[in-house]
Amino acid sequence: MSGARILVVDDDPAILKAVHRGLSGAGFDVTGVATAAEVLPEFQRVRPDVVVLDLVLPDGDGISLCAEIRKLSSTPVIILSAVGDDERKVEALNTGADDYLVKPFSMPELQARINVAIRRSTPQAATRLGFGPIELDLLTRKVTAAGADVRLTPTEYDLLRLLLAHPGRVFSQRHLLATVWGPEYQEDAHILRTFVHQLRAKLSAAADGAGALIVNDPGVGYRLQLPRT
Repeated sequence: MSGARILVVDDDPAILKAVHRGLSGAGFDVTGVATAAEVLPEFQRVRPDVVVLDLVLPDGDGISLCAEIRKLSSTPVIILSAVGDDERKVEALNTGADDYLVKPFSMPELQARINVAIRRSTPQAATRLGFGPIELDLLTRKVTAAGADVRLTPTEYDLLRLLLAHPGRVFSQRHLLATVWGPEYQEDAHILRTFVHQLRAKLSAAADGAGALIVNDPGVGYRLQLPRT
C-alpha cells in the first residue's frame, strides 16, 4: 500500500532507524517517535493509516497508548512484542490492538502485516468472504472449501465468519468467546478449543489442508494464515 502513512513507536534507536528505512524504502510515509509522550500529538498531526507500537516505552506502555488511540480512532494498531510476554500480548489485543509481531522480526513480514491491516480497515460492501480454498456467502450462509459444501452449525459458522472477515488478524481467546458465545463465556477456553477442532475437521474433510489455515498462536488466540513456503 505505497504512500500509506505509518506511525512507528519504539524507544530502541536501532529498531526505529531500521523500520523507518525499510518502510520508507517500500514507499510508505513513515513518522517515528521514541516516547509515549509523543504518540498522541503525532497521531493527531499525522493521522496515520497504521500505528506500529512497541509494548514497552521509557515513559509509558503500549497497552495504555493503544487504549487512548482506540478512544480517538479505529486506526489499525500493530503491537511489537518481546518473546515471552504472552499475557501482555493478550491484554493488548483485548484492549483493541489488531495484530502483533514478536521481536526480532523481518521487514517483509512487517510490511505484509501493515498491508493486511490497511486492507482490513478499508470499507467494503462484500457479500462473500474468502481465504485460500474457503468461501463463505453472507447472503445464503453457504460455506465451501475448494468448491465442496461444508455443513456448519450456527456457532461454527459465526466463528469462521469472524476469522474470514479479518484474515491474518490474531484474535485473543477472550475476544472470540465474548463475540461468538457471549461475555459470560470469556473464560471458557475449552469450548473454544472444541469448536476450533470441529471446524478444522469439517474444513479439512472438504478440502485437504483447509482446516490447517486456522492457526493457533500459543497462549494468545487464533488467526487465519496461509502455510509458510
